[in-house]
Amino acid sequence: MRAVLVVLAGVLAMCAAPIASAETAVLPERPAGAGVVFTDNPAIVDPHPMRAESFSRVPDDRAIAVHFTTGTPQCHGVHATVAETPDTVTVDLRGGTLPEAVGRACILIAVAGTLDVPLQTPLGARQVLTAF
Repeated sequence: MRAVLVVLAGVLAMCAAPIASAETAVLPERPAGAGVVFTDNPAIVDPHPMRAESFSRVPDDRAIAVHFTTGTPQCHGVHATVAETPDTVTVDLRGGTLPEAVGRACILIAVAGTLDVPLQTPLGARQVLTAF
């Protein structure tokens, strides 16, 4: 009986533990390249986490270009949010269906995409991370 209570107490403690925050990974910097330019769209339907693949600097140091792979821009959209600290910039990238494409047949093809993500303060020497 005592063993059952110990196990039950352990399970209850796990349930009461705070949920871990999202994991992050360092986002490599690469020169700006070819790719379809996407516009940030917070209205995407069924958003899901996407992992950014790299980033590049843009002329305005208060933004970065994030590079990723997604579907065609006629059907798929992206939305990014940023968390900034003095040492890091963490990009949380979400992909989903454009509202006007819901219910429409879309081809399944991988597209290299780029999204300019504004920053509150200049990037400088801060490390860029991707949330996943």
